[in-house]
Amino acid sequence: MSIYLNKDSKIIVQGMTGGMGSKHTTLMVEAGSNIVGGVNARKAGTSVELGGKELPVFGSVAEAMKETGADVSVVFVPPAFTKDACIEAIDAGIGLLVVITEGVPVQDTAEVFAYLDGKSTRMIGPNCPGIITPEESLAGITPHTIAGKGPVGLVSKSGTLTYQMMYELKDYGFTTAIGIGGDPIIGTTHIDALEAFENDPETKAIVMIGEIGGDAEERAAAYIKEHVTKPVVGYVAGFTAPEGKTMGHAGAIVSGSSGTAQAKKEALEAAGVKVGKTPSETAALMREILEKL
Repeated sequence: MSIYLNKDSKIIVQGMTGGMGSKHTTLMVEAGSNIVGGVNARKAGTSVELGGKELPVFGSVAEAMKETGADVSVVFVPPAFTKDACIEAIDAGIGLLVVITEGVPVQDTAEVFAYLDGKSTRMIGPNCPGIITPEESLAGITPHTIAGKGPVGLVSKSGTLTYQMMYELKDYGFTTAIGIGGDPIIGTTHIDALEAFENDPETKAIVMIGEIGGDAEERAAAYIKEHVTKPVVGYVAGFTAPEGKTMGHAGAIVSGSSGTAQAKKEALEAAGVKVGKTPSETAALMREILEKL
C-alpha cells in the first residue's frame, strides 16, 4: 500500500519539454514511474524521447487526460505561469497535482488553494520535492535510489531533509515519502499526510519533519494527540536559529516563542511524539520503535 501514488498512477508532466521538466521526466522514467506524456500548448502534436521512452506532447491537460487516462500531473513551469497551469489541471479534474516550482507568488498559491475548494484534485506543493512510493512511482525530484520499500511513512516540509531521512532509514524503507513544501500556503499539509498514513495498513510508523515559523507543527501535534494511533517521531529544523531574526529558508520567521523549534518540540512531545535534536537522532528514535514492532 501507499498514499496518493502507486505503480498504477499515470503521470503527465506540465512543462515536460523545458530544461528542468525534461531532466526530471527522464529521472522519473528511470525510477519506474508510468509517465504517459507532457503538456506544452506550443509543442502540441510532437513527441520527445526521454529516458528511452517516446512521450507525446499534448496541448492541454484535458487532452492529455482524455488520450492517456492520466490521473497525476507534475508541474515544472516557471513561477509566473504556475497559477494558470494549476487551474488548468484542476479544471480538467486531475486527481493529484504535484507542483515542484519554487518562487510561486504567495497570492497566486492562495488563489489556487481557494480554487481547490470543492474540487476533486489534491495538490502537493508548491516549492516541494514531490512524492515517492519507492520501487513503484515517483512524481517529483526525489532521488529514487536513496531508499526502498518498507514500513515507514515520511512527511516533510524540507526537500533536503526528506532525502537525508530516507537515507538514514534506508535499511528499513518507506511506504511513501512526501515533501509538502515550505511555503506559507501549501496544498497538502502535515495533517493531511498524517491522516493518510494512519489509514494506510502498510505504514507502521511515521516520521514528520517540520521547520521554524508558522504553527503547522503545533496544529499537527494537536491532530496526532486526537487521531493518530501509530508511533510518530519528529524533527524540527532550526534549533540554533536566533529568535526574532527573519530566516531566509522557506520564509521561516521566528517571533516570540510561537514558531520556534523549541515551542514546536514541546507541542509535539506533549502529544507523545519523540523529537530528535538532529536528523540522525530522529532516525535513531525511529529505529528504536521499528525494532520493537
